[in-house]
Amino acid sequence: MANWKIDASHSEVGFKVKHLMITNVSGVFTRFEGTVRTESEDFHDARITFEADVSSVTTNNQQRDEHLRSADFFDSAQFPRIRFVSRQVKKVSGEHYRLIGDLTIRDETHTIELSVTYNGTTHDAQGHARAGFELDGRLHRSDYGLRWSATTDTGGLILGDEVKLHMNIQIVQEVGVAANV
Repeated sequence: MANWKIDASHSEVGFKVKHLMITNVSGVFTRFEGTVRTESEDFHDARITFEADVSSVTTNNQQRDEHLRSADFFDSAQFPRIRFVSRQVKKVSGEHYRLIGDLTIRDETHTIELSVTYNGTTHDAQGHARAGFELDGRLHRSDYGLRWSATTDTGGLILGDEVKLHMNIQIVQEVGVAANV
């Protein structure tokens, strides 16, 4: 069994949501961690855990970021972590997979399916094995208790319900760590 950890300094966890239904606002979580355990070289049997620190959300707008951390959205004081635990990895073809797991936000847990592209494995200058992945998915924020909404003077929505997820993840194999099976 091989154990891997997310290299957060070479990874990105982002999202987009419609603003005024005409453009997207993008954001990222800057503090996160995760593990991957696998027996295979192509990760088809991977078991994955991931957590993001809600207070690390940033959209490059301080007022909006504070609102996202408030009880209207993530309520970071009461629910400080977003958590994902995989259930199944399905190889679709070649380097393309479907990752199915449970996503928990604000103590609301729902199954989510992510499209994954495995970009390969290599070794860094110190000889550590590294693997790269690109993940995409969608969720409805209202499913997770993120129901804040408002309308414009003309009756249009300020914020969409669908959230697009996009992640670039690099993992590094842990050396000399025994796995608990």
